[in-house]
Amino acid sequence: MADFNKDAKDLLQHIGGTDNIAAVSHCATRMRFVLNDPAKADVEAIEKIPAVKGTFTQAGQFQVIVGNDVPVFYNEFTKVSGKSGVSKDAVKDAAKQNQNPLQRAMSVLAEIFAPIIPAIIVGGLILGFRNILDSIPFEFLGGKTIVQSSVFWNGVNDFLWLPGEAIFHFLPVGITWSVTRRMGTTQILGIILGICLVSPQLLNAYGYAEALQTGTIPFWDFEFFQINKIGYQAQVLPAMFAGFTLSYLEIWLRKWIPNAISMIFVPFFALIPTVILAHTVLGPIGWQIGQWISAVVFWGLTGPIKVIFGAIFGALYAPLVITGLHHMTNAIDLQLAADFGGTQLWPMIALSNIAQGSAVAAIWWLHRGNEEEEQVSVPAAISAYLGVTEPALFGINLKYVYPFIAGMIGSSIAGFVSTLTGVTANNIGIGGIPGFIVIQPQSMVFFLICMGIAIVVPIVLTIIFEKNNIFTGKKA
Repeated sequence: MADFNKDAKDLLQHIGGTDNIAAVSHCATRMRFVLNDPAKADVEAIEKIPAVKGTFTQAGQFQVIVGNDVPVFYNEFTKVSGKSGVSKDAVKDAAKQNQNPLQRAMSVLAEIFAPIIPAIIVGGLILGFRNILDSIPFEFLGGKTIVQSSVFWNGVNDFLWLPGEAIFHFLPVGITWSVTRRMGTTQILGIILGICLVSPQLLNAYGYAEALQTGTIPFWDFEFFQINKIGYQAQVLPAMFAGFTLSYLEIWLRKWIPNAISMIFVPFFALIPTVILAHTVLGPIGWQIGQWISAVVFWGLTGPIKVIFGAIFGALYAPLVITGLHHMTNAIDLQLAADFGGTQLWPMIALSNIAQGSAVAAIWWLHRGNEEEEQVSVPAAISAYLGVTEPALFGINLKYVYPFIAGMIGSSIAGFVSTLTGVTANNIGIGGIPGFIVIQPQSMVFFLICMGIAIVVPIVLTIIFEKNNIFTGKKA
């Protein structure tokens, strides 16, 4: 086991001492600090510490990349600093003092979507696999699809719709639960609220347009007024609006209702008014706003400026990751999939991740033999190819700058081609090379071409930039 005593003492000194640490925790590979005065941290000296693989600041946290030995390093650091660690949630709360309002909003959005992203990815993979089964004719099957040729695979395809429907049609349940989890309120009420938004008693959101045209929208009749029985399957904003309303109402009620009777009255007076508001005000408003947002983005992806939009988004997605603003794309992707049956935004996100991973791969090849750097570059490249780019961005690409720029250029070209050819995904998937699974069949060939661009261009440009000293004099 490595001895990190000296490295921990050096980190404590260069980070500004114990008095400069408001909170400290760690994740799988990084030490996470909230500093009272971030300017006191000597980044250059910290990155010279042998155990440190890099540093970056995100969401108000100063993060030090250590690697897989971070639990051992963390224990040693708490000994030499005398600073007890806190939970990651407590670190996030403390970090808010270093965030502006926009960063705080994006942080909340990230915390809402993070717990449900695994389910959404699984759902995307299921939809992609079902597309292969029932939408692609194969010559060796006589021009038929797999489900047309096999009773077994037809049964598999039919069965897989059970979890697929649960994930996407009932997405509001996951969102309202996640909101109450984030707000620290009663999670079962959030689940019940979500069910009230997608109950089988309601008109399915996918049948709303037809019911509106035929005048067959069901409603509750209260004699003096009526409320439409409309479900919000796959809708994001109605669920978020309802979830926050429930949480804030519960928090307010707990301040005024005595503890002796709170178990009875707080859940009732929080849930029932929220359900009423959800079906009269919050749902319709959220649905309309969601449609406006998705319509604007869809126009950008398919309208007369689509190639410009694709090139700009492809170039800027990696910088969005640095700021944390990329979390807003999850809601947009889900809304696009709900409104238009697929998203052309998500493929460009996957391509950007691949491009940044390719730039790291080029650095690894150029600097091969540098064992210290390989401890960061190899896992960072693999991570980016699997959809997580923070290690690649903060550990390598921003350190040298020119691979970051090469990745942005490669992603921009790939985004240009992606929007030019109309590459569309069923929904969110694994944001890297495995992402091809969720691409719709008619877009598969073009996505593979874009993937090739995202791999080759950043590698070539990174090599050219280093060999010719282009952008190599800059420091992020």
